[in-house]
Amino acid sequence: MIPQTANRDSFDLFDFDDFCLWMYCIVEDTWRQLRHLPQFSRPGPASRCSDSELMTMALVGECKGWDTELSLLSEWGQHRNLFPHIPSQSRFNRRRRALMYGLNMIRKVVLGVLDVAQDRQCCIDSLPVPVVQFHLAPQASREWAINGAAFGKVSSKKQTIFGYKMQLLVTLGGVILDFELVPSNVADLQGGYELLEEHRGLDAVADKGYISEKVARSLLEGNNICLMTVPRANQKRQLPPGVAECLNKVRQIIETVNGQLVDQLNLQTNHAHTFWGLCTRLYTKLTAHTICIYINRLLGKPDFLQIKELAFPI
Repeated sequence: MIPQTANRDSFDLFDFDDFCLWMYCIVEDTWRQLRHLPQFSRPGPASRCSDSELMTMALVGECKGWDTELSLLSEWGQHRNLFPHIPSQSRFNRRRRALMYGLNMIRKVVLGVLDVAQDRQCCIDSLPVPVVQFHLAPQASREWAINGAAFGKVSSKKQTIFGYKMQLLVTLGGVILDFELVPSNVADLQGGYELLEEHRGLDAVADKGYISEKVARSLLEGNNICLMTVPRANQKRQLPPGVAECLNKVRQIIETVNGQLVDQLNLQTNHAHTFWGLCTRLYTKLTAHTICIYINRLLGKPDFLQIKELAFPI
């Protein structure tokens, strides 16, 4: 089993090689528990680059911003002391896609032992995930539309995209508990309800896009989830100013996480040509975010949400 806590006096991370070692150990120790499950068993001889090595290469690559397979494999070519057996681009692509559910299961196992992931107070919000530039959407592959990609408005940026929205459920400490990908024309209220109804016993803070007495009542009665939103200015019932200010401050944490996903992990830059390629990349990015927080907890860092310096240590 992977360790649940550690003391900073016992462990530290000094350079990029250390970061890769930490990431590999967590992936390997977790994958050892999962790889014998029927859904992950694959026939054929073992590759010289193991599953754990390949997943580590993908996860570290996301942390470093190597978000195309060409650049990722080129960069790893400079670190053969860490991973001497680097697959070809086409083989790397096929194997990572075959392992995408394994990557997500690793994320879930890590969440289960991550102490700060047990917080029952959280925020919910959506993040646009465009898949094709707007002016190229009419010529886009039909596969995108078949798998739900659609035109949708992003009110915060006053623009229309072609793609999806990712609904994110995030603890007040910044750990991503769960997510759901929905077409970009699906209202936040509907997408958020579909995500929250998979959980029980949460206090969830959301913005005005999630306001609905009917939905809030249904979640409270059916799932023991208290959905809290700041009312719109034109609503009769308003919260006390102090409470409204507190909820708005709480929501800033999901803005921080969204910023990390967009600016550090390039979540809104799509290099995939297919829906399943996109899913593979999203699973990799979200798993990388979770494991980085876990590493910070093992290192005893109080500000565990600061993950960027892990891949760029002094």
